[in-house]
Amino acid sequence: MREVFSQLLWIGNARDARDVQGVLDLGIAAVIDLALEEPPITFPREIVYCRLPLIDGDENNPAILESAIETTTRFVQSEVPTLVACSGGMSRSPAIAAAAMSRINQTRFADIIKQIAADGPCDVAPGLWNAIQALLEP
Repeated sequence: MREVFSQLLWIGNARDARDVQGVLDLGIAAVIDLALEEPPITFPREIVYCRLPLIDGDENNPAILESAIETTTRFVQSEVPTLVACSGGMSRSPAIAAAAMSRINQTRFADIIKQIAADGPCDVAPGLWNAIQALLEP
């Protein structure tokens, strides 16, 4: 799990998200689970858990993709410490986190992805990249 925005936004993989004690120890208050291929996670009541399953491609329902971006954006803007997780932590979670930060900072999505990739593994699937770009820059 890695922090991408100071004390407010982390990205991770399915194993990171399932480490309930680790999530709690970091002070994370909301988890956005994007992993379609993983079973849902059971968290204690104090954790907000949003399951918005996505795939690494362009076949995602635009409403679910938009909801993942908007939910992440709202949590960060409201200063709710949030973890965005997918199966491997390299495509969907950095892409959704970058899309949210792009909206918050009014910065290009590609620039935010570059910042995230500079600090760790990041390999956003081209179809997902294009779908997010279409939502952010119509």
